[in-house]
Parts: sequence; structure tokens; C-alpha cells
Amino acid sequence: MPLPFAKTGTPQINDDRLADFTTDKRVLMLSGMALVIGTISAGVAWCLVWLISAITNLAFYQRLSAAPVSPENHALGYWVVLIPAAGGLIIGIMARYGSEKIRGHGIPEALEAILIGQSRMQPKIAALKPISSAISIGTGGPFGAEGPIIMTGGACGSLFAQMFHLSSAERKTLLVAGAAGGMSAIFATPVAAVLLAVELLLFEWKPRSFIPVALASIVASAWRVPLMGVAPIFPVIPHPVLGATELAIAFAVGISAGLASSLLTTLVYKFEDLFHKLPFHWMWWPLLGGLLVGVCGFLDPRVFGVGYDVIHSLLRGEGRGTGLLGLTILKALAWSVALGSGTSGGVLAPLLMMGGSLGVLESRWIPMGDPALWGMIGMGAMMGGTMRSPFTATLFILELTHDLNALPALLAGCVASQAVTVLMLRRSILTEKVARRGYHIIREYSVDPLHTLRVEEVMDKQVATLPVGMRVQELSQRIARGEPAFVRHHAMPIVDDAGILVGIITRGDLLRTLERNGQENPIVLDAGTKRLIVTYPDELMSEAADKMLRNHIGRLPVVSREDPRKLIGYIGRIAVLEARLQTHHEENVRETGWHSVPHRGFLQR
Repeated sequence: MPLPFAKTGTPQINDDRLADFTTDKRVLMLSGMALVIGTISAGVAWCLVWLISAITNLAFYQRLSAAPVSPENHALGYWVVLIPAAGGLIIGIMARYGSEKIRGHGIPEALEAILIGQSRMQPKIAALKPISSAISIGTGGPFGAEGPIIMTGGACGSLFAQMFHLSSAERKTLLVAGAAGGMSAIFATPVAAVLLAVELLLFEWKPRSFIPVALASIVASAWRVPLMGVAPIFPVIPHPVLGATELAIAFAVGISAGLASSLLTTLVYKFEDLFHKLPFHWMWWPLLGGLLVGVCGFLDPRVFGVGYDVIHSLLRGEGRGTGLLGLTILKALAWSVALGSGTSGGVLAPLLMMGGSLGVLESRWIPMGDPALWGMIGMGAMMGGTMRSPFTATLFILELTHDLNALPALLAGCVASQAVTVLMLRRSILTEKVARRGYHIIREYSVDPLHTLRVEEVMDKQVATLPVGMRVQELSQRIARGEPAFVRHHAMPIVDDAGILVGIITRGDLLRTLERNGQENPIVLDAGTKRLIVTYPDELMSEAADKMLRNHIGRLPVVSREDPRKLIGYIGRIAVLEARLQTHHEENVRETGWHSVPHRGFLQR
């Protein structure tokens, strides 16, 4: 569906004011910077993966190695309970004496930097976040690497941007470029990384930001091949083309994933509330959370770490029955407690594991398809519902598996899950933490009505004017008497004998003149302003509003573009609000449907 557009009257082919986009040549500079940031993000992602592997080998197998390994096959026995607790203690100390911003899963911190920090991140965040996350995951924390790399990549992009003379919006673009580049390098999902940026981080859809972010993601994905290998990281046997019945079942799987997602989000913040009630400093909370993670991991070692091997087995349809149910419950419990305690780590990989487990479990009662298909749908739906990013989740699973035939079913599951979570929860797991710090995020993107309405559509065409020779005392008396023509607006245009606009006087001008001149009675032109700032009927309301803001005024005369001395209307702050009111009207005023109209006219004509 095309976006709304502003009527432009007489075509003006070279009129940049009415261009589709506001992007200018600075996008080329930002794109060049994004190429550098994409390369940096790929290097940081490789370092994070290497560090996680090294710490995992040291903590669970007491060896110096960076070879990829799962904690699942350890031989520590009961002692394994202490490994995540030790990691939690280290993270608590790092957070207290380094930076509190390393606590949590990273994405809320990136959102906060964008929303209130003018996209500025501190250098120590870029260093401490990957180290703390590697310690957390390497010592068995049930997390993924995507949250930390999003924050670390974003910090690198922000630091790089701070080296140059850029605006806050341009720094935001490069911060998000770093975040997208990091995610692309970790998972080999360049398209999903860009969509995550659009759905969650950018808060806009502009070529000025989209192009550099996409370039950073592409470059990081290219660097991933020599650094970490080719995609996909979870290859599966492609499924056949799915029919209407399978799509309907995928929708049902998405609904169940949405319910589970809502439960998980609630559980995380319930545990966080419990930790806040503890009578000692938050530095010790990750230690307690790590102890419970250790207990859950002792009961089922698959709880430990990112669990990529478990995710891949679920995508192959392996593992069913009580063992898988137990894993799902233990992983959810360990993950919720660890996140609630403020340990450092991401949410994405755990969501894939829990969603995949749910889908494979449900496959026992689904008469068609195979467990691998429903595990895949469950993964996408759990991610899409929890993060409220259905397009990102759909493309993310597609890029992880390269199973193109599953695309419609993935979309159905993700959309169904998001519908459930949006109706059940006011905020997502990512934005709840930001809201608890006192900041509100709107994730509904829409066209600003000020960019679609022209001045002539909202201006007051019946403008009362003042003759150039009118005295200030007379104007004051007419306003005091409440004459409608003189109290309708807070400013009134002044015209000469030929009806030519020569000035404007405001209530403030009137009061200052009366106080300053005492018994003198100057004319309104001397009391008002002769240096006029005007708008034109074919200008967009956004341009008129910008003129008001830049010049600290609350009203503008509307003049003819052909003859700028000819007054044809007036707009004030109320007109701007009325333009906004149109959106409210379109959203909330429900009109009578055709079935409610009396059956006459068309049939009788």
C-alpha cells in the first residue's frame, strides 16, 4: 500500500521541499564510515566468540584452549554448581566497580543510549560488556551472545562516530550500524540484522540511516566467512512446500509460543522484583542467580551456555518426551533467574532453544509435518513474540536454516505470537527494563500528519486584519470588550489601505507597548513587527511548524507565493494541533458501514 501523500497543486518538478525523502549527500559519508564500523564489528564478534570458548574450556575442562566446546560433557560432578556462581560474582564486581551498564542483556542499554544519551557510549562499555558476557556465558550462564555483541558493536559504532563532527541522529545511525554488524557477524544473518535495527533500534525508516546500517551488516557478514566460517550455522533438510493446513497449524503453534513468551517475560521481571527486595547490595545478586543456574545445570547440563548444539538438534527434530520437557522448564527457570539477577548475557539463543523445544513437544499431537518443522516454527514464534519483532524473527530463522519453503509458516507463527504478546503485555522483555528506568518507547511507526497536510488545508481563511493607522488604545479596548474578530487569535495581521500585508501585532506586543508608553497612543504598526515571517498555502505543515520553532513564534501569516504581500490566511499553534487531531480522528472515529444505511437510493434510482 502506498504511503499517504500531500497534494501539491501545480507540479513543481525541481521542488526539493516535496521530495519523497529528506536524505542528502551526507549519506555517502555515513556509508563510508559504516563500512569501517562493519569491519570493526566483525572483529569484535570474533573476539567475543573466541573469549567465550576459551573461558568455557578453562571453567569446565581446566584447559587452555579456544576450540568451540559445549559445557554439557563436563566431569565436575556436584562442583559444577559453583562454576556459574563464580562467574556471577565476577560480573557483580565488574558491574559495581566498572560500569553498572554491563548488567542485563544489552539491548535495553543500547535503546537507552539512543533515546536519552544522544547515542553516546563510554569507551569502558565497549571493553567491559564483551568481557563480562564472555565470563557469564563461558561459566555456564544460559545466555546467547547476540545481546552483548549488539551493545558492544553499538558502543564501537558510537565511539567511532564521536571522533567526527556529526549530529546526534548521525551518531545513532552509526551506533545501530555497529549493532547490526555485530549480530550479522555472529549469526551470518545480514538481512535479519538490518530488520532488527529497523524494528527495534532506529525508531525510523529513512534511507539516511537504513543504507549505512545495511552496508555495515553486509560488510560484517562478508568478514564472517574468513573469521568464523560460512553460513548457514544451522543447516537443515529443506521442507516441502506447505499447504493451507500446515499454515493454519503454524498459526496455532505461534499462539502457544506467544502465551509461553508472555509467561517468560513476566517470570523474568518477577524474579527481578524479588531480587530488589533482598537486604544486601545488587553486586551479590548475580552470585545467587549463578547458584540456581548451577543447580539447574547439574540436573540437565544442556542448560549451560548458549546451547547451539541443542538448537541444531531441535532443528533436526531430535529429542522428544519428558527429557525435552524437563530441559525447557529448567532452561526457562535458569534464564529467568539469571536475567533477573542482573547477570550479563543475551536473550536470543535461549528463546530459540525454548521455542524449539515447545514446537517439538507439540509435534506429538500434530498429524502432519515433522518435529523439525514445528521446532523451527516454535523458535521463530518465540523470538518474534518476545522481542515484538516478527519480520526479524522470520528472516532470522530463514537465514539460519536456508529453508525457504518454511517462510510462509514462519511468518504465520511469528505474527500470531506477536498478536498474543501485544494483547497480553504492555511492553516487551526488551522495553520493560527501559520503562522501569522512567523512559517510554513507542514502537509503532507511522507517517507524521504534518508531512502530509498542506498549510491551505488547515489555515484560517477568514482572517481579521487591522488597518495600519489603528491606535493601540483602540485595539486594547476592542479586545477588552471581547469583540469576536479581535479575540479569535493572539496575533493580528496589519494591512495598509490597499490591503497589502505590512506587519503583525501580538498580544505581547500590545501589553509591552501599553506599559512602556504610558499615555502615548502609537499606531499598531509601530507597536507590532514589520519583519514578517510567513508561510505559503502549498507548504507542508511540517515546514510551517519548523519556521515557528526556529523563530520562537506561535503564528504565521499565510501569503500568496505569486504575490507575498497578499494575505490569504493565518495559522497558529492550534492549526498544528488540528493537523495532529486528524490522525486521532482516523484512528478512533468509527463511521457507519454500508449495511447500516437505509436501503434506498441505489435500488430506487
